[in-house]
Amino acid sequence: MAIKDAVLKALIEPTITAMGFELWGVERTAQGKHSRVVVYIDSPQGVTVDHCADVSRQVSAILDVEDPIPGQYRLEVSSPGMDRPLFTLEQFERYKGNNVALRLRAPYDGRRKFKGLLAGIENDEVLLHLEGEEYCFPIDGIEQARIVPQFDT
Repeated sequence: MAIKDAVLKALIEPTITAMGFELWGVERTAQGKHSRVVVYIDSPQGVTVDHCADVSRQVSAILDVEDPIPGQYRLEVSSPGMDRPLFTLEQFERYKGNNVALRLRAPYDGRRKFKGLLAGIENDEVLLHLEGEEYCFPIDGIEQARIVPQFDT
């Protein structure tokens, strides 16, 4: 049985916070017999490659001791970047007014991918404006969400 992301977050978040970073989120993907675990960290001062390496060493030590992930996996520590993934309602609220790309767990109106203006949150739903309409998606129904970077031309 796979470990829940909440359990993994609870294991590593205190150490990441103590190092002066915010645990932005955790993504896990299966790749055959191997898994990929991406830990996103953030900081108001930014995140450097050296920061990622330091956090990677600490998180790796915790995971080696606790051994919460069955099988083999590759650990990556990264900044969320410009196309940052969104994991929580608070993150969706923080980035209200930005364009986002969503992929749903199950199709809605025959499609799983939506891209539009993040209008905010209401209860446990994410509000998205696109094509002149407003959509409400329960956060539990969102498989993946990312900010769509905007570049001034």
